[in-house]
Amino acid sequence: MTYIRSAIVATVVAAAFAPLSAQTADATLNRAVEAYAKVKTVRATFSQALSNPLMGTTVTANGEIMQQRPKYFSVRFTNPAGDRIVADGKSLWIYLPSTNPGQVIRTRIGDNGAGVPDVTAQFLEAPRSRYTVSDAGRGEVGNRAARKLTLVARDSTVPFTKATIWVDDADGLVRQFEMTDANDVVRKITISELAINVPIEKSVFTFKPPRGVKVFDQGR
Repeated sequence: MTYIRSAIVATVVAAAFAPLSAQTADATLNRAVEAYAKVKTVRATFSQALSNPLMGTTVTANGEIMQQRPKYFSVRFTNPAGDRIVADGKSLWIYLPSTNPGQVIRTRIGDNGAGVPDVTAQFLEAPRSRYTVSDAGRGEVGNRAARKLTLVARDSTVPFTKATIWVDDADGLVRQFEMTDANDVVRKITISELAINVPIEKSVFTFKPPRGVKVFDQGR
């Protein structure tokens, strides 16, 4: 009799908490998607850690992000200093003298902003068709409380196998994310000093190749 009673209790508890986790993940994802849809401009600082377990290395970077959706984007790295990524409305410029000195890569931007980097779009545009989403518990970024979600890629078009995103409790914005690719390389980006829908001068989104640097055009 005691065994039966224990089994019933265990079944009730499992039934109560399993749906709760799914509901929490669904509600958190909805909040994140809704918050993302309202973002027109972004100004933030970031730090990045790229860890390769096979090589036993971790490479760090940090800098400032500016964005005006859908066609303008700028990353100005402070580490490594001098690296730039800029979308000026017509072209995307990638200038990384820390790893590829003496060259700039330029690609054409699509009419709807296709080809312009977006920090969180990869997680929040049609997420349910691209990922299996589950709740990953509580988290914190800086001093801000967050809910974590795990996203497992459903097909090979996604550039990572698994990701974890930290969704801010207060505003629903993604403050941190960690991606693992097919080679187990982990990229973790933390966003700080985040301001949305603030004025950004258009001069931020201009880029002029330095003298003597060769421009390589890549068609789209």
